[in-house]
Amino acid sequence: MLKVNPHPDYPAEEGRFIRGNDFSPVAVAIILNCDEDKIPPDIERLIRTGAESGAALSGSIQTPNIGLEKMICNVVGNPNIRYLILGGPESEGHSTGQALKALLSNGVNDKKRIIGTDALHPYLYNIPTELIERFRQQLTLIDLQFEGDPALIRKAVWSCYQENPVDFQNYELHDPGAFPEEPLNGKITWAVTQPWSEPEDDGEREALERAQAMVERLRKLQRKPGESL
Repeated sequence: MLKVNPHPDYPAEEGRFIRGNDFSPVAVAIILNCDEDKIPPDIERLIRTGAESGAALSGSIQTPNIGLEKMICNVVGNPNIRYLILGGPESEGHSTGQALKALLSNGVNDKKRIIGTDALHPYLYNIPTELIERFRQQLTLIDLQFEGDPALIRKAVWSCYQENPVDFQNYELHDPGAFPEEPLNGKITWAVTQPWSEPEDDGEREALERAQAMVERLRKLQRKPGESL
């Protein structure tokens, strides 16, 4: 089966993950529902199991906006990754697992809002639609959310490696080889940290730009003589 080298900048985004075998067909994402300095041992164990079992990337994800954007950037940089194993609990208040599943099923609308989720602020403003669509085309989701058994993660990763299809729960899994397109260099270049405050349409955006220009003019008028810009 065909395997390819990831993009030279892979993984493009930093995060709470372990980098494993670059030629692995699977990544593992465990939902984090607590502060990053208070990660419980059972979540750490699931992440470690994913890496030790042979995942290309195994880590945690907490938010349905910048967290998902970072995941997308990293996955599309490695066409060998064809499966995403989702595990762990739900992230209360964020509904990140629900948002991820909706993204893979439905994509985003013209405002880059994930379709079919009631998660808070599920907007992917910071990456181009090309990366989002490639992520959706490249991956098959293996939904093990709310399953806390590391042995299940291990069996899922093993199943993705097989040359011939094997049954795993309700999935038929095997390694299909690399996605048949070049790796993409996904990178967040500007982070919208408050997506709920973004303009809803062009009219709102123009009004915001006029308001910002007025604030800047007033700021310049208030400078003291001789003060630098």
